[in-house]
Amino acid sequence: MISAAGVLEHVIINYRWVFVCLFLLPVSVLYDAWMYARNWLIFRLSSAPKNHVGKVHSIQVQVKRWRAQGMRAPMCTARPGWQTISFRQPKYKKTFHKIDVNLVDILDIDTERQVVRLEPMVTMGQLTATLNPLGWTLPIIPEMDDLTVGGLVMGTGVESSSHRFGLFQHICLELELVLSDGSVVTCSREENADLFHAVFWSYGTLGFLTAVQVRIVPARPYVRLQYRPVHDRSQLSRLLTEVSGGPHQFVETLVFDRDRAVVMTGDLVGHAEPAAEPHKVNTIGLWHKPWFFKHVQTFLERGEDYEYIPLRDYYHRHTRAIFWEIQDIIPFGNNPVFRWLCGWMVPPKVSLLKLTQGQTIKELYEKNHFIQDMLVPLDQLDSSLDVFHREVEIYPLWLCPFVLPADPGFLQPASRKEQMYIDIGAYGVPRTVNFDAVKTGRRIEKFVISVGGFQMMYADSFMTREEYRTMFDHSLYDKVRRRFDCLTAFPEVYDKVNRSARD
Repeated sequence: MISAAGVLEHVIINYRWVFVCLFLLPVSVLYDAWMYARNWLIFRLSSAPKNHVGKVHSIQVQVKRWRAQGMRAPMCTARPGWQTISFRQPKYKKTFHKIDVNLVDILDIDTERQVVRLEPMVTMGQLTATLNPLGWTLPIIPEMDDLTVGGLVMGTGVESSSHRFGLFQHICLELELVLSDGSVVTCSREENADLFHAVFWSYGTLGFLTAVQVRIVPARPYVRLQYRPVHDRSQLSRLLTEVSGGPHQFVETLVFDRDRAVVMTGDLVGHAEPAAEPHKVNTIGLWHKPWFFKHVQTFLERGEDYEYIPLRDYYHRHTRAIFWEIQDIIPFGNNPVFRWLCGWMVPPKVSLLKLTQGQTIKELYEKNHFIQDMLVPLDQLDSSLDVFHREVEIYPLWLCPFVLPADPGFLQPASRKEQMYIDIGAYGVPRTVNFDAVKTGRRIEKFVISVGGFQMMYADSFMTREEYRTMFDHSLYDKVRRRFDCLTAFPEVYDKVNRSARD
């Protein structure tokens, strides 16, 4: 006899799309419209760039009040945990002293110096919508619309241009923070350099980030994207190594099974070739277009080819399908009828998915889902893909090479000098019969440590504190925490990101 719990689990797994389609998709559209309107109004009515100093002063007042009240609990931002892009919600938000922030604006665009100054809650979607029409862009634009500047600084950001420019932290020129004593400090590679390098990957445990100055570069209207299918693992490794050190501005790979993948290389261009066939211009961001990963998969049969993609469509190519996570939420979402009728509402907001999930869904995700990005040396790609295939057998896999300089801070290349790494992104339901969230996660983490790699900390981490300190170099971080009186004001990074610290 099937239990009530079994029936409930079956309904949630197989029919969650009903709730998503009838409720979350419309609410997501309204939420987006409200957020854009809110940002537009706040920018003009109360949060114009000239008011940035006042907003920072408000944070200072709150921090000083916390000190005056006895510093009874560590501090964190008051931003609700469900608003973050991670599928988990932090437990510490329930007990920490919350500091209100309202830092959502693009403060200044200086085309002569080729820099933009941003508040930390500016999103990638907001940024590309502002910069691209002006003819500018960032060297690195992580692809999901809702990723924030602050999240990319305090955590990390990698994109298909990272083989040339590194991680998001490597295009940041200056940071502004409110420290644990309420003072405001700016830091860069030249000024307060230790603090500057220690902030990246620090997850808000050194101070409150209030502004970031980032490099900008000229934009062009299109990306000429070349699709190169491969049907052999060794060919994949050779080709990725070759193009990662080559002249292309964008490099990315989707792996569809153990041996088949599509390597993509792209370059900014001013226009499509006049003689190009009409179908060579592909506005992939339109609501009725196939999901990008499904489109890429067709080149396994079609063979090598190219097309021109409008720049902003290229930047956010994985947004509509949340890479490919949406196929587990709306199984028929790539059907042409659904795309034409409802595609304009896709994707559901990750934040709303989190807000509306109950305990049963959380437990199901715990048992049946795997979301990880592991950063490993490029020369360890073959062995890493073997581990991912053996442990989870999730496809597609996202492969994104990036250059890692030997800067001070959490991430030290295995060679202790500049080295090419690759991000392996695995998102979905494991096909392996012996999948166990904790045991599988532990085995993969130990492998990544053994090859000198790193784990992105937005997802589940099962490492012990000692293992975490082995993976990440804490020498500069510990020094800065002592210097700026952070030990009482903020927890260590590990205490915010390990699995037991998250719902």
